[in-house]
Amino acid sequence: MIKISNLKKCFGEKTAVDIADFTINQGDILGLVGNNGAGKTTLFRLILDLLKADDGKVEMEFDETGLINPAESEEWKRLTGAFIDEGFLIEFLTPEEYFYFIGKVSGLSKEEVDKRLTTFEHFMNGEVLNQKKLIRDLSAGNKQKVGIISALLNRPQLVILDEPFNFLDPTSQNVIKHILVDYHRETNATILISSHNLAHTVDISPRIALLEHGVIIRDLPNENGSAERELEEYFNT
Repeated sequence: MIKISNLKKCFGEKTAVDIADFTINQGDILGLVGNNGAGKTTLFRLILDLLKADDGKVEMEFDETGLINPAESEEWKRLTGAFIDEGFLIEFLTPEEYFYFIGKVSGLSKEEVDKRLTTFEHFMNGEVLNQKKLIRDLSAGNKQKVGIISALLNRPQLVILDEPFNFLDPTSQNVIKHILVDYHRETNATILISSHNLAHTVDISPRIALLEHGVIIRDLPNENGSAERELEEYFNT
């Protein structure tokens, strides 16, 4: 569970996030949508303690923890996987070296990392491993794949992905949708996705939050794509 209370972040005179009260339940797949500048990435960075809030707080609760503030505790990190942008990657490593590094931090052996990577073989499509390339030399799409896989590698209880469909070809977009849905089904992890792609977001998110100027203006149930019409009306006006 993630509980947001009176959370506010400003950059100069611009209010990037202003959320009075919002709870993300354990096991939610939440799609976060909004136009550029709506505050989606800033909200994720606040949740991950990558930005300091001007006011308010974020609290998390996992199966084996009580309510914890990520700004005051490190315990949540081992239970969380995230990919926001290329800044999360170590670009002077090869993908293999990076995955082994993530595994080591998570207490996984190389053999266990190799075993877990087999889950993503279709997604990688023979273009990520064994290429004798550093991450910095990969295409934007393959960098995106490395980031998404690294976020899921330690089988976290909380997954946060910012624009995961960016740079991916249509086949890879569909594959990652299936991977995320299957992962949720197997683990009941809480998954937060920010995306400009309404179709993909609606496909996999039973709950959708719509941001405007940092405020969540709609919290929509999305059974069988029921939120799609309301979202289309919003973005077409």
